Amino acid sequence: MNMQIDNVKRVYSVSEIMGILSISKTAAYAFVENNPPFKTVKVGKSIRIHKNSFDEWLENGGNTNA
Repeated sequence: MNMQIDNVKRVYSVSEIMGILSISKTAAYAFVENNPPFKTVKVGKSIRIHKNSFDEWLENGGNTNA
């Protein structure tokens, strides 16, 4: 099985979301854990946020219906 891995970033960590939105760690975790308007995935105890869906949400001014 020959699998190529690209170097394109596909997910954000909660820490990266903290920085992007300038919010606290507690607020960031609460935001991504409580029905966020973008795709998330849990990897063990870590939460990862789908980059494209988050970026689209942010570009639309935080609106889910834009």
